Amino acid sequence: MQPNQKPDNYLVWAILSTVLCCLPLGIVAIVKSSKVDSLWAQGYYDEAIQTANDAKKWCIIGAASGVIGSILYIIFVVVLGVFGAMSGGY
Repeated sequence: MQPNQKPDNYLVWAILSTVLCCLPLGIVAIVKSSKVDSLWAQGYYDEAIQTANDAKKWCIIGAASGVIGSILYIIFVVVLGVFGAMSGGY
C-alpha cells in the first residue's frame, strides 16, 4: 500500500550542507538523498521514507558541525590574537 505522498529527498539541503558547511557529512547526505526517489519509484515506500529521514539527519549534522567548527575557529583566532598582543607581537 502506497503512503499518501512521496517524502522530500532533501537534495538541495544536502548540496548546501556540502558546499557551505561540512564536505564529508554533506556527501553522505547527498548519497542518501539521491536514493529516495529511486526507492519510491520501485515501490519500497518504507525504505524511501527511512532514507529521506537519514538524509535529513545528515544534513542537520553536517550543518551543525559546520557552524560549530566556524565558531571554534573564530574563538581560536580571537584567543590567538589576544595572546599575541599580550606577548608583544604584532
